[in-house]
Amino acid sequence: MIHYILQVILFQLLFLVVYDVFLKKETFFNYNRAYLLGTSVLSFVIPFIRIEAIQQNIPQEFKVQLPAVLLGNLAETSSNSAVLLDEIAITQQNTSWNTLAIAIYLLGTVFASVFFALKLRKLYLLKKTATLEKEGKHTIALVPKSDVAFTFLKTIFLGDQLTEPQKSNILLHELVHVRQWHTLDLLFFEAMRILFWFNPMVYIFQKKIQTLHEYEADRLVASKDRVGYYQNLLSEVFGTTKISFINTFYSSSILKNRIVMLQKSNSKKIVQLKYLLLVPAVCAMVLYTSCSNDTSDALGAEANLQTEADTEVMQKINELSEAIMKKGNLTEEEERALKFLATEAKEGDKVYTSVEAYLTETEQVSDVPFSTIEKVPTYPGCFGTNEEMKACMTKQIQTFVGENFDTKIANTANLTGRQRISVQFKIDRNGTVTNVRARAAHLDLEAEAVRVVSSLPKMIPGKQKGQSVGVIYALPIVFEINE
Repeated sequence: MIHYILQVILFQLLFLVVYDVFLKKETFFNYNRAYLLGTSVLSFVIPFIRIEAIQQNIPQEFKVQLPAVLLGNLAETSSNSAVLLDEIAITQQNTSWNTLAIAIYLLGTVFASVFFALKLRKLYLLKKTATLEKEGKHTIALVPKSDVAFTFLKTIFLGDQLTEPQKSNILLHELVHVRQWHTLDLLFFEAMRILFWFNPMVYIFQKKIQTLHEYEADRLVASKDRVGYYQNLLSEVFGTTKISFINTFYSSSILKNRIVMLQKSNSKKIVQLKYLLLVPAVCAMVLYTSCSNDTSDALGAEANLQTEADTEVMQKINELSEAIMKKGNLTEEEERALKFLATEAKEGDKVYTSVEAYLTETEQVSDVPFSTIEKVPTYPGCFGTNEEMKACMTKQIQTFVGENFDTKIANTANLTGRQRISVQFKIDRNGTVTNVRARAAHLDLEAEAVRVVSSLPKMIPGKQKGQSVGVIYALPIVFEINE
């Protein structure tokens, strides 16, 4: 979302630069009006445009290829050797930065809405105290003890302290605003200011189009007596009402520019070709959005870690060799794992996702279905029949994980919604929890699940024909984060 917002602001800034450099001084007011309205909306649409043909034709050296994600079970094990435990649900109240950002946005939207309502109320009170005169399709509101002059929709507000010559020029000017529906443009940007109050470009767009409205109205009215009109602008100072979505006749901040525009001759039609600059500008933006990858920081970090891991294979081999020499004697399982790593792969050989997957499938004690095992693994403190010990063990593991899972991880990792974690572990011949693996959408969740399950107490191992056997368990965890 942050990437999208930054793109919108950047695109709006580029559109405004094109306007200020090439179009602002031209007298094609209707085209400029359409440009400002159109590009302000187009900026929100362009980030969603992705042209696959552009992306596919980019040389590979300019693209970052993330490692493939393997879907499916953590290990390919037979159904008679793995025990599926009941799902564990963990809930946590999330107070992450995402929640804080949403709260700040909503608070800003509320404040912007309140300010808009106060401006409407100010207009309402002015109109309530004014004397209304209906003239055709517009209304003149004469405000007592005032010299204001502005337009809102089809109502022209005039102070009763204005002289008749002043009213004559102002009415001609304000009627242009009424006929051209200029107030709707300003209300459109007012709505944008409420929804996107944090975007400075929206305020600039509104100011630009407000100035453009004055240029257009001045031009049409002064066509009959240009010199007299701008002399009137210089000699008279009218009252102003500072409301962002009204067309005010007098504004000292743009008075000089209005007079300059009045003196400017009409732009030649060939100058309209400048509007074609919009085409390469939009194409450049679409090219950018098609080529960019809107990935999260977490995925980027994971890709960097993967690249670093690929360059450190030899270092890991050296570390493994040192560890083997220090330990001396290897267990049977460790010897099988080492032999698997040293075995040359041949065409047609089965591909394993990990050494643990290979060890699990080739485990010799998985020939007996778990449903017929003489004695299931037992959680400390559980006793009874096989079925009773199964139920007791499931309950104890659920309680242990629920109590020891660090739910604060949702805050540090900015997690939201429902997160699913698939965990697999083995209770070996000694009753020790080993080969713990987890799969989740976030690496921190996987690490936390492995930590908790690995800390389970030592069990009483399962037995078959008097021999201790290893048993594989699958444990689903649902982490519900309430926003």
